[in-house]
Amino acid sequence: MAFSVVMPALEMAQETGKLIAWRKKEGERVTKGEPLLEIETDKAVMEVEAPADGILAGITGEAGTDIQVGKTIAWIVAPGENPPTENSSASAPTARAGSSIKIEAPASPASATTVQSPTSSARISPKARRLAKELGVDISTVRGTGASGEILASDVQASAASAPLEAGATAASSISSSKSGALEVPSTLGRLMAERTTESWTTVPHFFVAREVEATALNAFRERLLPEIERTHHIRFTHTDLLVALAARILLKHPRLNSSYTPQGIRLHDHVNMGVAIAVNDGVVAAVIPNAHTASLAEIATQRHAIAERARAGKLRPADIADATFTISNLGMFHIDRFTAIITPPQAAILAVGAIADRVVVVEGKPAVRPMMTLSLSSDHRVADGARAAMFMNDLCDALRDPANALG
Repeated sequence: MAFSVVMPALEMAQETGKLIAWRKKEGERVTKGEPLLEIETDKAVMEVEAPADGILAGITGEAGTDIQVGKTIAWIVAPGENPPTENSSASAPTARAGSSIKIEAPASPASATTVQSPTSSARISPKARRLAKELGVDISTVRGTGASGEILASDVQASAASAPLEAGATAASSISSSKSGALEVPSTLGRLMAERTTESWTTVPHFFVAREVEATALNAFRERLLPEIERTHHIRFTHTDLLVALAARILLKHPRLNSSYTPQGIRLHDHVNMGVAIAVNDGVVAAVIPNAHTASLAEIATQRHAIAERARAGKLRPADIADATFTISNLGMFHIDRFTAIITPPQAAILAVGAIADRVVVVEGKPAVRPMMTLSLSSDHRVADGARAAMFMNDLCDALRDPANALG
C-alpha cells in the first residue's frame, strides 16, 4: 500500500513550505519516524519524519523550491510497488508527514496557487505578493528563483534588502528626511512574530494580574536536585524547568487558564502541553513540553534542552512547537525584574517570569532581605475573569513556596 508524503502545514495561514533537503534518496528504504526531509516554514527549518515504512519513490518535490501545503511530493511504497500515477493518486491513502502530531494540511485553495502578475510576465506566489506590498517592492524588478522562474518570498526579501533608499521611495516612506540608515528587512520568523503579536493584541481582550513571591524554598529545592540530575542526565536543571513542572500541575486545578477560545465555545484541555519561550537569532519560538503535568523534572529538563538546541540550530521538528495549551516566558536570565507578555492564540493565558533578586521585605513585622521574584499573568478575558486568574496565581505562589510538597 502506497502512502503519500505531503508538504505539511503547522498553521492554517501557511500557504507554502520551502523544501530544503531530502534526507533519503529515491529508491532507499525508510523507516517510520526517521527524518525524511527538511522544510522551511514561517516558523523555522524543521525535520519531517517518514510517515510509514517502505521505499521512497516518486519524488516530485525539488530541494530549494517553495511547495504548496498539502501537495504530494513523494510516495512511500512496498518493495516492488510502483508509486500511484496522478490519475490514481486520489484514491490512495495519505499519510501526511508529521501526522503523528495531528498536523493537518488545509485543502489546496485556489488563492494559494502561483498566479500571474499583472505588472510582470513572471509568476508570483500570493505570499511573495503580500510581502512585496508590505515592503514596497516593485515586483516587475524582481528576478524569480523558483523552479519555473516564479517569484518567491525570499526573492522579494532579497530585492528589498539590496534596493537603494531613494528619496520618496515607498520602502523608505516612513523614514524621516533628516535621518539616514539601512533598511532592515525582517526575517520570515520576525515578520510572522510581528503579525501574530499584532493580531493577538488587537483581537484578544488582555488583562493582567501580578504577584511577588519569595523564592527561598525554590532556590533550595533546585540546589538539592541539581547535582543528581546533572549526574544522571548530563543536563543543566534550571528554574524554568521547575516552573514548568509546578505550573503544569497547578493548571489542572484551573482548567479555564489551560483552555482555548474558539468561536464555538471554550475548549477545556485535560492535559498540559507547556510552551516555553526560547530566544533564537531572528525572534522567539515557543518550544512545547507535551504532557508536562505528568513529566518528571529530569524529563522536562531533557526535553527543554533538546528543543532549545534544535531551535538555535534551525532544526526544529513540527512536534517541537505544536499544540501548546499554556506558555511560560522567563526573562530572569536577562536580569529583567518584571514584564507582561502577549498571549499566543488560541491559548487563554501566558505567564511572564522576572529575575530572582534580593529585596527588602517585611517578615514578621520586621525588614528582612529575601530572594524575590515577580510573576505576571496575561489572560484572555473571554475565557477567564480576574478572580479565576487570581486563584491560579495564589495556588502557583503557594507551590513555589513549597515545591517539594507540590510535586509530591
